[in-house]
Amino acid sequence: MSEPVAIDTEELGLFGPDSVTWQVHADPALWLGGVRSLYLQALHPRAVAGVVQNSDFRTDPLGRLIRTAEFVGTSTYGTLTQARAAGAAVRRVHRALRATDPDTGEVFRVDDPELLLWVHCAEVSSFLTALGRAGCPLTRAQADRYLHEQRQVAALVGLDPAEVPGSLAEMSAYLRGVYPVLRRTAGSDVIYDFLHRPPVRGWLALGVRVYEPTVSHLAYSLLPGWARRLHGRRGYPPALTTAAARGLRATAQVVLPRLRREDSSAQPAFVDAMRRLGDWAAPSLDRLPAR
Repeated sequence: MSEPVAIDTEELGLFGPDSVTWQVHADPALWLGGVRSLYLQALHPRAVAGVVQNSDFRTDPLGRLIRTAEFVGTSTYGTLTQARAAGAAVRRVHRALRATDPDTGEVFRVDDPELLLWVHCAEVSSFLTALGRAGCPLTRAQADRYLHEQRQVAALVGLDPAEVPGSLAEMSAYLRGVYPVLRRTAGSDVIYDFLHRPPVRGWLALGVRVYEPTVSHLAYSLLPGWARRLHGRRGYPPALTTAAARGLRATAQVVLPRLRREDSSAQPAFVDAMRRLGDWAAPSLDRLPAR
């Protein structure tokens, strides 16, 4: 096994192998967290209006999921230059987008800091929830450290890190504060239906029947009760949700390493980081920082 030798900050990227982020972002449970976050994001009327009015998700159903996964991968495992370039690309796209508030008719910027903060918090809190329910053991101190680390990603998309929740307590306070704004809308219904039945064609359509109960509705069921009540749909029972999330993660832990070996285009930032740094940098829950 190779040993680390004189690696500079550029090569380590935003986080490096001594971070919580580096270890847990390789976990397959993050895919469930990513889908959960889209359900949660959709409950903010302006955030979902920005997606529905600007995104091409109906004609490119996998595009947004893939782009989000690529950004998470690059910001985690890319070099500093790659992470900053990915952030600049996101800011450039958002800067040009506008949407119309369906209630007031007001035109607003998609890169409004309030909306960027909501999307960030929905995403990272969903990652933590999925990891925990699927059996990835994070202590409270490790979860706090993870949220603190993720402030660097928030900065990439244009937020002031000091205004982003950096602990579980701060995240809970943020979610309590934003709750009165959240509700079910026509836009959230569109996202709910889309995530359950993405309009894919050909051989991909055959997988939707498996995807809907095993990934989509499972990710929905990971939402907190208050979010499912706002959506107005039931999830799986909590015990079934936890058991299914753990089973799916266990299966993916067998399949994913093989996929990475056979197809270098799968999670390219991760594969490149392993080549760049060596075997010593391979993510492992055994290497999670104690504090």
